[in-house]
Amino acid sequence: MCIFALGSETAGSIRGPASWCGITGLKPTYGRVSRYGLIAMASSTDSPGPLTKTVEDSALILSVISGIDPFDATSSPKPILDYEKELKSFSFEGIKIGTPKSYFEIDTKPGLQNGVKIQVNKAIKTLEKLGAEIIEMDLISPKYSIAVYTILQRSEVSSNLARFDGIRYGKPRSSFGFEAKKRMILGAYALSSGYYDEYYAKAQKGRTLIIEDFNKAFEEVDLIVGPTYPCIATKIGESDNSSMFGELMDVFQEPSSIAGLPGISIPCGFYEDMPVGIQFIAPHMSEPKVLGVSNAFQQNTKFHLSFPEIKGAKI
Repeated sequence: MCIFALGSETAGSIRGPASWCGITGLKPTYGRVSRYGLIAMASSTDSPGPLTKTVEDSALILSVISGIDPFDATSSPKPILDYEKELKSFSFEGIKIGTPKSYFEIDTKPGLQNGVKIQVNKAIKTLEKLGAEIIEMDLISPKYSIAVYTILQRSEVSSNLARFDGIRYGKPRSSFGFEAKKRMILGAYALSSGYYDEYYAKAQKGRTLIIEDFNKAFEEVDLIVGPTYPCIATKIGESDNSSMFGELMDVFQEPSSIAGLPGISIPCGFYEDMPVGIQFIAPHMSEPKVLGVSNAFQQNTKFHLSFPEIKGAKI
């Protein structure tokens, strides 16, 4: 319906929708794109990025929206690259891609659907044929990131939305929806006297362990690959049955978001006529790597050009 769209990922809100919709979703390194203009949710993970039809389009948009911003102290001063040019110079020669066992053996509900796992593994075989060296590796189970992210996000959203007092920004906090109010209340609880060390401080320690785990992993590999979402798109209204629906769905993206790493989701097949996404994660400021690998995959497959057959639909 459009050439591109902009999203903001706190834990999976770019890569996840891209996976379910069969498009490309790029979550840049934290700070690569300014957060100025966003209503902040979790200030330490919010990362604006493009949703596009192709990786090439994502590279073009990233070149435009990246850079330091005097209105955002967390924006990076590192030079903006010509990401489209970087795509053309990418080569699989010497590229090592890690496949974390914990991402394929997740035991949280709904669990990794077998059909999704099959499509992702087929895509990994394609990467191997293109010249990448695939290395099975260990990473901290992403299930632990659910607790870490939930506490950090609830705490930060409580602090960020406190500024909406009805004086400077129009309507007060009472105008927020149920989900926003719930998150604010839980965050205020986690930050309250007597609970700060038990929840928020402990979550920050957990975050440090996740960051260190990624740093160690990237000493062995250039990128990490895995499923974007544990399942295909759910039926409308299914999210109402779980108060932790978003956190459980974002389980594979939360670790890299907590660590501020760049990631991308691209379509890699279909399961039950619905799109399946595969994601690539790389070290900080390694957008050329995630763009290069995913673009090479798209150049050798046609999943990004395919659409699901919606039974009974008239287009």
